Amino acid sequence: MGKVRRGGYVFVTWAGDHTPRHVHVYRNGRLVVQWDLENAMQMKGRPSRRVLELIHELQEEGKL
Repeated sequence: MGKVRRGGYVFVTWAGDHTPRHVHVYRNGRLVVQWDLENAMQMKGRPSRRVLELIHELQEEGKL
């Protein structure tokens, strides 16, 4: 399991989780969005522009 905190959100990935490769994004303990990293699209929830920016930053840094 990988967990990164950034901008008031918690980004969680699990090694060996089902495909497609994705991240769960939480704020205040509640799921905000489940984001498909392979196809750049939402699986559950609705991401804000800020969440999408943070996901992009974390991917560029190799943390997702």
